[in-house]
Amino acid sequence: MLVVDDVPLIRAVVRATLEQVGLTDVHEAGDGAAALAMMNQRRYGLVIADWNMHPMTGYELLRQVREDPQLRETPFVIMTTKEQAHCFVAARRAGVNACLVKPFMPATLRETVEQVWSMNLAPAAETLTDTTVLL
Repeated sequence: MLVVDDVPLIRAVVRATLEQVGLTDVHEAGDGAAALAMMNQRRYGLVIADWNMHPMTGYELLRQVREDPQLRETPFVIMTTKEQAHCFVAARRAGVNACLVKPFMPATLRETVEQVWSMNLAPAAETLTDTTVLL
């Protein structure tokens, strides 16, 4: 799993939330360009990226992932603030699997991951190991 956000605190919160639900193989990138470089080195079972980052936004990362034959099937979640939620229309057109409004509750993140993986047949190495955790 790859968490992409230019704010280290947000990455840490998302990572901690994922770890609470049993997802421990979580990697981080500070922007879309760094994430794309990491994705070209290793396959991830899910990417969770912020919409608004520099130099490459989450939207630009999504578009590049969907255009790349090697990466296009990667499940992808875009997150942004309520004020930017209008951007989700463009993200859906670009092929995002799900959208999250920040801040979100841990249970919402867990449900989103489960939903995306159920649509994409969860990779064996990154299935939720403890879905009974109440957050």
